[in-house]
Amino acid sequence: MTHQPLRLGTRRSRLAMAQSRQVADAVSQVTGRPVELVEITTYGDVSREALTQIGGTGVFVTALRDALLRGEVDFAVHSLKDLPTSQPEELTLAALPEREDPRDVIVARDALKLTDLPRGARIGTGSPRRMAQLNAYGRSHGLDIETVPIRGNVDTRIEYVREGELDAVVLAAAGLQRIGRIDEVTDFLSVDTVLPAPGQGALAIECTADNADLVAALGELDDPFTRVAVTAERSLLAALEAGCSAPVGALADLPPLSNPLERGDPQADRQIVKEMRLRGVVGTTDGTRMVQLSTTGPVPETHDQALALGRELATEMLAQGAAGLMGERAQ
Repeated sequence: MTHQPLRLGTRRSRLAMAQSRQVADAVSQVTGRPVELVEITTYGDVSREALTQIGGTGVFVTALRDALLRGEVDFAVHSLKDLPTSQPEELTLAALPEREDPRDVIVARDALKLTDLPRGARIGTGSPRRMAQLNAYGRSHGLDIETVPIRGNVDTRIEYVREGELDAVVLAAAGLQRIGRIDEVTDFLSVDTVLPAPGQGALAIECTADNADLVAALGELDDPFTRVAVTAERSLLAALEAGCSAPVGALADLPPLSNPLERGDPQADRQIVKEMRLRGVVGTTDGTRMVQLSTTGPVPETHDQALALGRELATEMLAQGAAGLMGERAQ
């Protein structure tokens, strides 16, 4: 009996294709059906305008979601940190697979670490969140660094360093891992230095909500811990009413496990962990004013508990003046 291939909608970038191939293999294994990649081109892929001018990474998400709703593809893979916090009713996040390393990293010239960069070092990033935290860290640690806004794919960004235009660039560990360039990292930034974007390192597998069989099959790839952690992080982001352009960092983790995980020890046993810590930060991009708070509570057992954890921390951050640091609200 022949199975119709499932059609997976993906962006055409090298990173998106790598992520989608990994998911395609996993979906084939759980469904027993072949999966074919369908490349969706978006305005964001061909435009040279700064992403913030054309609607942020939302332009990529919208194109994939339109293809899903039109029935051109059966499911789509997104980087979770690109997804808006509001979920359309017709679509469902059927699976959030186990998260990769959520940390940010730098790729610097001469294998330098962040603290070894020379005075006046130019660090490239397109992210206000990274700028805010790097500038704040530099200020509090006597590092004289300049953050430089850049855009482009991973290869383009690393090329700026190779060609000597920049001393370093900041990237997500997960993306470099997925395209096989993790060995070019010169420094892994501790989450105490730079909190990642909400959902960083996690993928989202989305399909139409009415396709019950596919929702169930994809659900086998879901990692329950990743789901509660990123749900809390995204709930914090939503409650801060922060558009993607706002410099918000958030991370939910399990404190006893974080050290072994940062050391790359996969044997860290999740069973002993009773508490989840959620940290959030928002600041001005120049790093002069920051609100950074954390809360620890029982590991959420339901979606609603995870949402509540994020909302509670956001409320405390707003009480400490977070809203005033976010500049123009994204409408």
